[in-house]
Amino acid sequence: MRDYDKDFKEEAIKMSYEIGPTKTSAQLGVPVTTLYTWRGKVKKHGAIAFVGSGHPRVDPKTIEMRALEKKIKELESANDILKKALGFFAESQKK
Repeated sequence: MRDYDKDFKEEAIKMSYEIGPTKTSAQLGVPVTTLYTWRGKVKKHGAIAFVGSGHPRVDPKTIEMRALEKKIKELESANDILKKALGFFAESQKK
């Protein structure tokens, strides 16, 4: 079994829609059943169909949301530190 990269799969799928799966299979040396499998994955998962072995299939919007949530936590933590520092300096000014 040959391991095909993401770009190859995407081009093969595109080609299979243009000239048909049978001709694409013959030209690229990829079994026609494999082309149909790839087409099904793209139909089911869209742009995240071919993420690679060992990588979870995560929607890019989910990744962005997680990054934003992480940033919010970091900013809230920094804000708490600044509030504590402000309180400390305010106390030292009173003395």
